[in-house]
Amino acid sequence: MAYSLASPAPAELGFRLPPEWAQQAAMWLSWPSNPALWPGRFERIPAFFANYAAALSRFVPVRINAAAAQHAEIRRLLGVARADLAAVTFYDHPVNDVWCRDHGPLFVRNATTGEVAVTDWGFNAWGGKFSPWDLDNAIPARIAQALGMRRFASDVILEGGAIEINGPGQLLTTEIVLLNANRNPGLTKDDYTRLLAGGLGTTEILWLPDGLPNDDTDGHIDNITRFFRDDGIVTVTPPPGPADAAAKILRHNRLMLDENFRTPSDGRFEIAELPVPAPAVVVDGKELPASYANYVVTNGAVLLPIYNRPTDKIAEHVLHECFPSREIVPLDCADVLLEGGALHCLSQQQPA
Repeated sequence: MAYSLASPAPAELGFRLPPEWAQQAAMWLSWPSNPALWPGRFERIPAFFANYAAALSRFVPVRINAAAAQHAEIRRLLGVARADLAAVTFYDHPVNDVWCRDHGPLFVRNATTGEVAVTDWGFNAWGGKFSPWDLDNAIPARIAQALGMRRFASDVILEGGAIEINGPGQLLTTEIVLLNANRNPGLTKDDYTRLLAGGLGTTEILWLPDGLPNDDTDGHIDNITRFFRDDGIVTVTPPPGPADAAAKILRHNRLMLDENFRTPSDGRFEIAELPVPAPAVVVDGKELPASYANYVVTNGAVLLPIYNRPTDKIAEHVLHECFPSREIVPLDCADVLLEGGALHCLSQQQPA
């Protein structure tokens, strides 16, 4: 199969994907609507989303994808959570699931004109794992239409949680996701270098082999390793001791960051280490992919997922050191983790 970008490609017109810490115009969320996705816990999930949106609304306008029939109840929940309702806008955009990082648009910005546009990549629910996904796949086009933005469409499957970018355009990702045949069969590393350079303005791809086990995404980068500035990377690192499958992956990744990765000026990245939540988060005998790396950066703040573990405070301190000018806002994600992700997975930033 031949994969294509819009012609001309966004980068040819001067558009590129800004890093998450760039100034934001809004943060997008997709509201939960399917109780079957949260067995035994759904009654707590809407209130969690309301608290998340309320925390975001202190720092950035919040835009919510949800069917119109849900809007009144969402507004009520936001009121209970003391959200800044003047900062919240509702859109009649029904969704199948809540993971806006992956089904939402990747917004690109033109450095010369300041124009912000939508790149609309394909979404197939992480390799066809969870049907249906038609409403989710339509979200970027709906947002572009609602905002009157230019839209660049591609038939390449690409989830926002699979990539992480810094200011110079270096992009972190994992082989286990992008090279997985359940996304784009036949695409090679060289193909991705070309496609992401054209679609997002990337300058280099930094490949880690694997992500966390038991991750429905197959191993997204945003659950293990992130940029915190152009020459700084924060990564999840296990404690010393016996190496289970996750620890082996994380230790190998940590070694690669030192030995294989360089900044554009050929220097070493500064590496900060996040702990693994301990003890592990286990539900029905399955260890869930809990990670402090699934934080979200917004204007003046970093929202940090916590899990009621002693390691929560360590993670808060690490991110305070990484983002000293931003407020660190911890949010309990023990319930939302049951469906497979945390704060970063649930959100998608729109740059100013």
